[in-house]
Amino acid sequence: MPIITIILNDAPYGSERTYNGLRTAMTLQKEDNVKVNVFLFADATFCALEGQTTPDGYYNIGRMIRYIAKKGKVSCCSSCMDARGIGKDIPLIENVQRSSMNELKEWILSSDKVINF
Repeated sequence: MPIITIILNDAPYGSERTYNGLRTAMTLQKEDNVKVNVFLFADATFCALEGQTTPDGYYNIGRMIRYIAKKGKVSCCSSCMDARGIGKDIPLIENVQRSSMNELKEWILSSDKVINF
């Protein structure tokens, strides 16, 4: 089973880089034999926050993360979260976890492909 790791760096809203990275992850997950990991760095860690509300007709990053986390793994750089005031007491979307460079290292080493957005 191929493993694909997607690394996101940009804020959830404002540009479409993160949105396109998540669309890519969701499309890849539609294949039965593909495992997808998503690692959130820098401002992309805001994607993992619970309770996102967007206007009707606008994409909702939180909903996309929730979908991806049901079938794959979604982790956030804990030092990036700390730097942005996202403390351990702030709720994250279900199945999303604070993580470290060590986990990302393991993902990269075990992945068949790594994509960076």
